[in-house]
Amino acid sequence: MERLSKLVVHHKLAVLGIWFVLAMAGLATMSSTTSRLTSSFSVPKEPAFKADAKIQALYHGGGDTPPSIVVVEAPAGTSWSNARAVQTATRAFRAASLSVPGSRVADQADTRDRSFVAGRYSFALVFTPPGKGAFGGDLPTRQLERSAQGALPAGWHARVTGLGQLEAGSQSNKGTGVLAETMIGGLGALAVLAFVFASLLAFIPLVMALVAIPTTFLLVGGITYLTPVSVIVEFLVALIGLGVSIDYSLLVVTRWREQRAKGDPNEAAVQKAMASAGRAVVFSGLTVGISLLAMVVMPLAFLRDVAAAGFLIPLVSVAVAITLLPVLLATVGPRLDWPRVRKEANVPRFWSAWTKGVVRHRALAAVAGTGVALALVFPLTKINIGEPSTSALATGGSAHAALSALSGSGVPTGIVDPIEVLTTQKAGPGVARSLAGVGGVYAAVAPSGPSWHAAGSTLVEVLPRQEPSSGLGSVTVSTVRARAAHLPGVLGVGGTGPSQQDFSHALYGKFPELLGLIAIATFLLLTRAFRSVVLALKAVMFNVLSVSAAYGTLVLIWQWGHGSQLFWGIPATGSIAVWVPVMVFAFLFGLSMDYEVFILTRTREAYDADANGSTDEAVVAGLARTGRLVTSAASILFLSFLSMSSAPDTDVKVLATGLGAGILLDALLVRSLLVPAYVSLLGRWNWWLPRPLARVLLVRPAGLPAPREA
Repeated sequence: MERLSKLVVHHKLAVLGIWFVLAMAGLATMSSTTSRLTSSFSVPKEPAFKADAKIQALYHGGGDTPPSIVVVEAPAGTSWSNARAVQTATRAFRAASLSVPGSRVADQADTRDRSFVAGRYSFALVFTPPGKGAFGGDLPTRQLERSAQGALPAGWHARVTGLGQLEAGSQSNKGTGVLAETMIGGLGALAVLAFVFASLLAFIPLVMALVAIPTTFLLVGGITYLTPVSVIVEFLVALIGLGVSIDYSLLVVTRWREQRAKGDPNEAAVQKAMASAGRAVVFSGLTVGISLLAMVVMPLAFLRDVAAAGFLIPLVSVAVAITLLPVLLATVGPRLDWPRVRKEANVPRFWSAWTKGVVRHRALAAVAGTGVALALVFPLTKINIGEPSTSALATGGSAHAALSALSGSGVPTGIVDPIEVLTTQKAGPGVARSLAGVGGVYAAVAPSGPSWHAAGSTLVEVLPRQEPSSGLGSVTVSTVRARAAHLPGVLGVGGTGPSQQDFSHALYGKFPELLGLIAIATFLLLTRAFRSVVLALKAVMFNVLSVSAAYGTLVLIWQWGHGSQLFWGIPATGSIAVWVPVMVFAFLFGLSMDYEVFILTRTREAYDADANGSTDEAVVAGLARTGRLVTSAASILFLSFLSMSSAPDTDVKVLATGLGAGILLDALLVRSLLVPAYVSLLGRWNWWLPRPLARVLLVRPAGLPAPREA
């Protein structure tokens, strides 16, 4: 690292020029890059996704794309037994369908099923071709509503609801967007950095992020020409890029200031900072990269793409930190270190006192901290993986009002997630009659219109009473699939419910392998970094504990609703979206390991420099020097995720909550309490590295030291 820092400082103009060109190119192409990101989350080998693909190919809509539901409200006193009333509603439904070419509609008229009417309301399922927007595409909600309303006489009203409309929330609320949310988070980061440095150096970590994020987008843009890349990468690059860039800058700049405060000349201070903090940055970046890259073992194409693109984020951030950052510190660093209100020569008194207190009462701290962590982990045992309930997707607006009107009249909310059964044209009516008798099914119909037949096939729409994410709803989906599998003429069963089940099976069936791969790779990397088996094993275990506590917090706040209504005005979701836990893991495992590397690298350094070999003194020195950095970095990420929770989509709010809560819990509970307590308890065992493993990892062995603890 010292040689590298000398090299980049010697060629400072070239380094500055290269990063400037890369960042500008990334900014210039960012819009086109994000427009090429895909929102496909298919699992091609699973039966529901095969059925959905057939349905899409034959009927150009439906499958795992839920329908829009057009709701017609008749004047008071209207009877649906009156053919004229039915015809009036039918005209509105047909007008809505015709307004979007390629649509098909199912209502009372072409199914002869009175399940489509209740009270003053009649509804129709309108399957439209999927849009091209992210996360479900653009919905023709207003187009459908205007066309339906235009076909109705005075006193009649039309509204549109559906799963997509509820997820989108109010049409007037478009949210701030990922990049805008990142900028908001950046402003919060600047406030925290100003407190940490108390000088103009607060701008340097943000400069690192402003270089790393566009450069990563530039590389991702190149990948999009080779393979589809999920839109999730946009979140990863923006938020992880912001987090790790600032983390690495904090560590290096603080160490540089510390060396200068000891009297080192500026260039020597840069080299010493890179030799210690720069090395920690490299190991930390590799750990973050491994946690993302390990997702290549998942049997989902979009997650493999996320893994490949996500791996670039820490690599670019590390490259910026070990090349551009030393150049800036060697040139403008001293001038930016003004007014220097805070001096790094002195150990922060609060963190020194805090760590000494933890070490003094290490057994109590370990028991109390572990108890709190396990209490937060407990709700994880009750997690329900699935889409949030409709009541949590939108708490106001036209879509919410329309669905509430239907459910208030006796129509179950499960109709927003119909199960689509593809059959031969001859078998359709019989299949519909058979599936209508399944427990939990509200209606099963085989519409007769020409748009419901293609290439000798037809579609049967099964409307469940319960939403598929609920326990009863999931049972209904499974029962329908099992019954349909034994009916003649059935070619496949698709829809959001079956697709959700298959997606969850494919995703979490391989999750233990993902955990094992990441744990082994991280353990070996950290064993080499810390030259200790015990410290590396403890780091992996604490990371799993930290992520598990974040999951438990998600269940507590969102699935059970203890806080979602208070802070966001959204009732309990009843479940956690199937993709959220995986993304929380991908974010948190690597980012929280950053903090572990920062603390234990400094602890190891203090232990090696101490002639007495005191573990307790090394713990105090390590956390006292890094505690402020860890909590400041966590605060910055928390503010970023807080801004992300302002997005209108409920699933994004859930993701942001898990990330924000996980980062705070990790920094304040795990790293600031459990790590020093357990390292102090383990004493000399922390430093053990067997000789055979040391040879494999190409480091010198560290036998168990003689007892020296006080």
